Amino acid sequence: MVDWGERWGEVRKLLERPGPFTHPDFEPSPDTLKMLQENIKVLIIGAGGLGCELLKDLALMGFTDLHVIDMDTIDLSNLNRQFLFRKKDIGRPKAEVAAEFINQRIKDCKVTAYYNKIQDFDDDFYRRFHVVVCGLDSIVARRWINGMLLSLLNYEDGMLDQSSVIPLVDGGTEGFKGNARVILPGMTSCIECTLDLFPPQVNFPLCTIAHTPRLPEHCIEYVRILLWPKENPFSEDLAIDGDDPQHINWIFEKAQKRAAEYGISGVTYRLTQGVIKRIIPAVASTNAVIAAACASEVFKLATSACTPMNNYCVFNDTDGIYTYTYEQEKKDDCVACSQVPQALEVSLSDKLQDIINMLTESAQYQMKSPGLQAMVDGRTRSLYLHSPASIEEKLRPNLKKTIEELSLRDGMEIAVADVTSPTTILFKLKIKS
Repeated sequence: MVDWGERWGEVRKLLERPGPFTHPDFEPSPDTLKMLQENIKVLIIGAGGLGCELLKDLALMGFTDLHVIDMDTIDLSNLNRQFLFRKKDIGRPKAEVAAEFINQRIKDCKVTAYYNKIQDFDDDFYRRFHVVVCGLDSIVARRWINGMLLSLLNYEDGMLDQSSVIPLVDGGTEGFKGNARVILPGMTSCIECTLDLFPPQVNFPLCTIAHTPRLPEHCIEYVRILLWPKENPFSEDLAIDGDDPQHINWIFEKAQKRAAEYGISGVTYRLTQGVIKRIIPAVASTNAVIAAACASEVFKLATSACTPMNNYCVFNDTDGIYTYTYEQEKKDDCVACSQVPQALEVSLSDKLQDIINMLTESAQYQMKSPGLQAMVDGRTRSLYLHSPASIEEKLRPNLKKTIEELSLRDGMEIAVADVTSPTTILFKLKIKS
């Protein structure tokens, strides 16, 4: 058990004296420490490699009211870098185990766990927190929480009420590279402003997979996409479970056989699991560095003891160590934070399916499964929705109809709902001549 009576020296120095890096509004006072311990509520999203480090760092910094959300359970492969977990914890929710570990080891720190998706909570839940910090491996989840915090903003006569701003500190790692960023919703660059910086999901052309494989990944994808549904190795319509050794081993053996036919080497069990689960390589030391950077920014935002980072930091220790901080600029026409309806340029001959393809394939929007509704004379008219199934079936013929056939006009507003955002995104049709 950590006793904070012996460890507050350095934290007190930061909070009770001025320094060259203090924020202009900072006033040194013992009350700041009391405020940090009693009044600041921090939400950590993700309890994986970054999340474990974040929980430890924030607890050791003196935050006593921490909350953590994670939808996953502990797997054997997590134990080499997610240090709050032990072999006996395999199968249990990550959030609950991480919370228990910190609560037992650090006196006066209370961590509340939620074994849920972030989408399970409403705006009243998120409004309770002073800072949100993310340690996620999902771009969709990042975009969703970004949209949620933007939806909580209040505007008076077009001016942002800064008391409604909940800062978002986001960290990400991949191998020996990482980044940390500070987002003040409505004030600075948000996730959507820089969406094109995220690496695209790696997908292989089906023709290459089926006919001219050149990489071990092609062989694995061939088994996953084509052989599994054809042979139904365990039972009909059973989905692949990336955590089931039987499933992975079957795919591994079939992929090895196909690789041998084409003279391809490198198909391993580990690679097979990585391709099936879309695993991004994780390095414990990178997680520790990025989590420390994020935790320090949370501390700065909560206390004003130092000026927060402005606003994006990259870290790379692939060859030596390199780090650089710069300001990402807010996009005037950002789909999420600009408060400006997006112009959707279409031709009368374009089909509704073409618009959906554009929304999903464009680097600017990168939507997953958009549903579209037209605003006609103050009423909502559904063009296409993915669920429920009965509605999708009824609206499916619209996909083959053109803009003209759907009676959509220039200047008409189109509301688009997608899993990447908790709110609908408003577009304004611009018919190209």
